[in-house]
Amino acid sequence: MQSFKIPASEFSFSFSRSSGPGGQNVNKVNTKATLQWNAFANTSLPKDVLERFIKKYSNKLNEDGIITLVSQKSRSQNLNSTDVVEKLHEMINSVAIAPKLRKATKPSRSAVNKRLNEKKSHGDKKKSRQEKY
Repeated sequence: MQSFKIPASEFSFSFSRSSGPGGQNVNKVNTKATLQWNAFANTSLPKDVLERFIKKYSNKLNEDGIITLVSQKSRSQNLNSTDVVEKLHEMINSVAIAPKLRKATKPSRSAVNKRLNEKKSHGDKKKSRQEKY
């Protein structure tokens, strides 16, 4: 699997207060990491990978092509920023390899006949259960 290097200059980080447990630490320290990355202005990804990324994650992109990812797993700002970058890399790696094209095939003649015979016998079985008036 390929690994893509995205320069840090393409990322925009912001930090805010996390929610959840953590006591006074939550109230005082900005540990929640928010990453914004403009997919449309990207220059480091190959064109085909970028097209697959935009197609797959179009619901997460805004109209300007900016994806916003958030992490607040940890009580550390550094760990959260690392985690949010890893999330982006996982998303990119999920579209890195082009999917194989499906070759259209037909079922064999014997498979079609077997299916139709089973369908006919099933119908006959149900018909035999009906009351004749």
